[in-house]
Amino acid sequence: MTNDPRITRMPAGLPASTAQTNAECKAALRKRLLGVRRALDPVTRASWDGTICRQIVAWWQDARVPALGVYWPLRDEPDLHPAYAELARLGVRLLLPVVLERDAPLAFAVWEPGEPLVKDTMGIAVPAQLRIEPTPPALLVPCLAFNTQGYRLGYGGGFYDRTLEKTPRPATIGIAYVCLAAEFGSDGHDVPLDKIITEAG
Repeated sequence: MTNDPRITRMPAGLPASTAQTNAECKAALRKRLLGVRRALDPVTRASWDGTICRQIVAWWQDARVPALGVYWPLRDEPDLHPAYAELARLGVRLLLPVVLERDAPLAFAVWEPGEPLVKDTMGIAVPAQLRIEPTPPALLVPCLAFNTQGYRLGYGGGFYDRTLEKTPRPATIGIAYVCLAAEFGSDGHDVPLDKIITEAG
């Protein structure tokens, strides 16, 4: 486990002429941060996940959205299954993201905890029976990293960015660990998150 929040920094506001350098820096940052997250102590990670789950439920108690886009964890992302179970108990309609086309926005399929899942061609878990519905009013968005301007660093596919270009735009709640805070430049297509929930608040 690492307690050092000082992750590699990238300059913000890079001009278009440095787009290639920006992409290279982000690729290097992704590699480093994946290693940091993978090295977290399992007991500590489980404790942090529990805290994040409680904060998500508390957020919902204020927001009261009828449906919520959630995610199935991969690459050591925070595991939010206890929050999903509690939200489902409270009557929230949960939807998992589904990639129907590689360069298109995400679709969303209804999912209930315990319902069978299968892996798609990208290795992401999706409901075995796809019941596609409109984009929900709020999304939990996994972050590999986040910066002080509210931008997230993902895996580079751009799926959430394309999804957030649609109107009406759903509310976005980024999910991350505090130790993955970093400074990096945003690209023209990046969309800042509305809120970020970590184990620290």
